[in-house]
Amino acid sequence: MTINYIDHYVAGQRISGDSSRAQPVYNPATGQVTGQVRLASQTDVKGAVAAAKAAFPAWAAMPPLHRARLMNNFLQLVRANKEKLAHAITAEHGKVFTDACGEVERGIDIIEFACGIPQLLKGDYTEQVSTGIDNWTTRQPLGVVAGITPFNFPVMVPMWMFPVAIAAGNTFILKPSPTDPTPSLLYADLMKEAGFPDGVFNVVQGDKEAVDALLAHPDVHALSFVGSTPIANYIYETGAHFGKRVQALGGAKNHMLVMPDADLDKTIDALMGAAYGSAGERCMAISVAVLVGDVADKIIPELAVRARNLKIKNGTELDAEMGPIVTAAAQQRITTYIEKGIEEGATLVVDGRGYQVDGHEGGFWLGGTLFDHVTPDMTIYKEEIFGPVLVCVRAKDFAEGLELINNHEFGNGVSLFTRDGNIAREFGRHVQVGMVGINVPIPVPMAWHGFGGWKKSLFGDMHAYGEEGVRFYTKQKSIMQRWPESIAKGAEFTMPVSQ
Repeated sequence: MTINYIDHYVAGQRISGDSSRAQPVYNPATGQVTGQVRLASQTDVKGAVAAAKAAFPAWAAMPPLHRARLMNNFLQLVRANKEKLAHAITAEHGKVFTDACGEVERGIDIIEFACGIPQLLKGDYTEQVSTGIDNWTTRQPLGVVAGITPFNFPVMVPMWMFPVAIAAGNTFILKPSPTDPTPSLLYADLMKEAGFPDGVFNVVQGDKEAVDALLAHPDVHALSFVGSTPIANYIYETGAHFGKRVQALGGAKNHMLVMPDADLDKTIDALMGAAYGSAGERCMAISVAVLVGDVADKIIPELAVRARNLKIKNGTELDAEMGPIVTAAAQQRITTYIEKGIEEGATLVVDGRGYQVDGHEGGFWLGGTLFDHVTPDMTIYKEEIFGPVLVCVRAKDFAEGLELINNHEFGNGVSLFTRDGNIAREFGRHVQVGMVGINVPIPVPMAWHGFGGWKKSLFGDMHAYGEEGVRFYTKQKSIMQRWPESIAKGAEFTMPVSQ
């Protein structure tokens, strides 16, 4: 039997690397092993960094307009291969094909933004900042930079990083999740086809050994990360220890605050999609509904009916609303949280445990799960479950609901459903969360606005993509200039001031 090995991509070609280590890749809908992903050694990482470092001088020296033209070539190729990328996502992650297509589209948005890099790199200029002196600023690339990305968006999240970083003149090393590594090689091939020089974009498959090697390597100048809060904290602290610039996006517990005046039909639709879409394996999923006043008694019965009737199927079926859980380990972790919720006294309204799909009995399945009467001291309220589990908390009024949200340790995304403009305004002003939706259940910012949370959902000073991303992947240089004809004779020993 031929083993399908999923390789690294370094200096323009796929390579097996130095390490003999590998781990299985599964189709979550069937539970079958579809390949073996190679796990990089420190030697493999050093090779990728060396390739990126060698490519950097010529790439950084290329005019930004020329880099943008190559990025536009890549944009057209990704558009042409959108369904191929989406099928690769569904095959290894399990999310439904239509959702996977949406993921690729959001990645395309970032590539389009990166095509505008000549404008985004423009600096400032002040003529005659002092007598005979002009002052201007430029933004220059950092060098070799790296991205460490999660399983839940194997196309979109890497594209939060590498198009902006590369367009700005850096060379890039991607360390994708070993759970669904194939898409990384597909867009590596598209980068080569678009005309990017070898070494500008590289992929090292792997686990913690690869991550630690990137963190410690002196020629890697910045790292972007998306994943759980404990790992984000580790990467932020370790990267700082080694003197690197780090942007580490962590976990979430996104709330939706529902006011009594909300359009309840639209609210129920929003909760269903935001809680159970992609099996809840989204960092922007709504996992807590804060129901004000008598709203809970009105919508929980309808939510229960809808959750029981979710179309849960192999993601390749176009009418599927939810696919399998990504791995057997994740399925077991979510099941443990459900059991913990029951044990701590929450009311289990809909139980997704034991769900099966005919013909796919080996898949990693869970049904939509719904809890009511959850309190802030319960584990299922405090911790990120990352699965199709919606927990409902009851609040007496807006102030109590807002306080609940602001007291949570995570501050990634949040939503409010209401018809009251003043409540919406007060919510937007006072909620302590980085991304806010008003009657928008999943407020993921568009490419030119940037993505990032607050509190323990973000470690670092800058959000992902948008102008924040350009700032993260570049450093500012200030240049002051004057010419001999304007220099007064004699040494100056005092602090220079504007004259």
